[in-house]
Amino acid sequence: MSDAAPAAKLICDVYKSVKKDDVYLYVSKADGLSRVPELLFEHFGAPQHCLTLVLTPERKLARASAERVIEAIKEQGFYLQMPPQADEEMRRINQHNSKLYGL
Repeated sequence: MSDAAPAAKLICDVYKSVKKDDVYLYVSKADGLSRVPELLFEHFGAPQHCLTLVLTPERKLARASAERVIEAIKEQGFYLQMPPQADEEMRRINQHNSKLYGL
């Protein structure tokens, strides 16, 4: 029997950060937040539950492969989804807009 067995389905809870926009924490519903390091919560803030879903390797997610999320949850107890990186052009536009509107 191989240690590289395919990821099976996993029921997980998804939490959003109240401190950072577009940052989400995926955890196993069975384990809850018990395996998430306390240090992460210092940056993440109090987790706000968004949804519960069944993840399978075939499931489509917006920013990561479901298989990668399942593996991370099984190995470390959580998967942290960060916001997409803004490209250089968007950074220039945001900087320009902030100067225009005094942001």
